[in-house]
Amino acid sequence: MELRHLQVFVAVARAGTVTGAANVLELAPASVSEQIRRLEDGLGVTLFDRTPRGMRLTAPGDALLERAQGLLDHADEVRRAVTGQRRRVTVGALETLAATRLPAVVRRLAERRPDLDVDVRTLNRGELLAAVADGEVDAALLLDAGMRIGTLGFSPPAGLDFLDVGEVALRLVAAPGGDARTLLVSPPECSIRMAVERMFAADVPRRELTSISTAREWARQGLGRSLLPDFAVDADLASGTLVSVAPARPDGRLSQAPVLALRLVWARGREAALRDVLYAMSG
Repeated sequence: MELRHLQVFVAVARAGTVTGAANVLELAPASVSEQIRRLEDGLGVTLFDRTPRGMRLTAPGDALLERAQGLLDHADEVRRAVTGQRRRVTVGALETLAATRLPAVVRRLAERRPDLDVDVRTLNRGELLAAVADGEVDAALLLDAGMRIGTLGFSPPAGLDFLDVGEVALRLVAAPGGDARTLLVSPPECSIRMAVERMFAADVPRRELTSISTAREWARQGLGRSLLPDFAVDADLASGTLVSVAPARPDGRLSQAPVLALRLVWARGREAALRDVLYAMSG
C-alpha cells in the first residue's frame, strides 16, 4: 500500500463515486480508477462493488476504511514532527451553533493544546457534512434527532460517526399581542425547519425567512410566531420580549415542541487523531 493509494481510496469511499473523488482530489477520473485497481491488486481483495449508482464498499473495503484514515493521520503526524510544522485543525458548525457554542470550544482547545492552530467554518448542514466527509472539516456540531445521523430528515454521506453531546429544546414563541398565527420559518434545509414540518400541518400559514436570527427578530417585532432553539430565545422569554405560545393539534390538545440532539460528527476512523478536538467539542 502507498499513502497516495489510501488517500484516493478514502476519497472514493467518502464521495461514493469515482468522479466525485476525482473532483475532490483534483485528479482525472481515470487516474482515480487506476489507483483503486492497483490498491485492490496489491491487497488481493475487492474493495468496492461497482454499481450503476456508484462505488459501494465491500466487507474488506469497510475494514480498510476503519483503518486507512488513521494511517493517513499518523503519516501526517510524522511529517509534522520531522518538519516542525504546527498542526492545523478545522472545526465547523451551523451558523446558530457557531455563534453560541464554538467560542467555548476554541477557548478549550487553546488551553488544552496551544500547539494547535484552529480554523472555524460556518456552513449549512449539507455543506458541513460533505466537508467532514471530505476531510476539509475535522469535526462539526449540528442538530439532529434519533439513533442515526439524518433521522431528522436528511441523507448524510457514508463513513461518518457521531456522539450526542447535549440537547436543544425548541420554543414556540411570539411577541406579546403580536401575530400568533403566521409561522415564521427558516429555509427548508435548516434543522429547525425540518422540526417545524414534523410539528405543523401543511395548511398552517408560513412565511419563509433567510435564517433563525431573522425569524427571531421578526417574531420580536410581532410579525408572527416562530419555533426557535432555547439558546436563541431564553433571554427574550426571561425579559418578556417574547412569550411562549402552545401549538394545538387537530384534536384540540396541546402539542409539545420537540427536543433536538446537539450532535458531534466526524469521519469514522479518525478518533485517535482528533481526540483533543472531540474532547473540546463535547465539553
